[in-house]
Formats: sequence, structure tokens, C-alpha cells
Amino acid sequence: MAKYSKKAAAKVARAMKKRKTGTLRSGGSGKKVTSKKQAIAIGLSEARAEGRKVPKAPKKKTVKKKTAAKKAAKKTTKTKKSRKTSKKKS
Repeated sequence: MAKYSKKAAAKVARAMKKRKTGTLRSGGSGKKVTSKKQAIAIGLSEARAEGRKVPKAPKKKTVKKKTAAKKAAKKTTKTKKSRKTSKKKS
């Protein structure tokens, strides 16, 4: 059983060809795409948008590591800010 449909592969091939000629642009910023990986991702994204047979995009993994010192520093800055009182004008 194939992972990708033929039409999806054609989309990727088209994106790679556009990248090679220098006419492939990214969606958000409009900058020229020079990376092969980026071109493949654009082709697969277009194929997904059309409903072609393509596996789901991998989800981004976020690493949440905070040291105890960073947590303590963050707590102290929050308490300092909350202690400020406003002076009322009479």
C-alpha cells in the first residue's frame, strides 16, 4: 500500500521544479524558497489541501524545560509588579 498518491507526487515534483528555476515562493512572507525540504513541504501541503492521499503532517514537539532559577526569577518579577500602588489625585 503506497503512502502517497500519484497526484501528490506530481505536486511535489512541480514544487521541486519551481524551486530549481527560482520561481517558488513561500506563502507567508513571499520569500524565494531555496531549500529542498521546504519545496517538498510546500508540495505536500498543496496536495493535502486538494484532498490527495498524503499522511498527516507531523505535529511540532515543544520542549518545556525550565530550570528552578528561571522559575524563581519569574515569580519575583511578578510579585514586584503586583506590589506597585497607584497614587490617587485629590
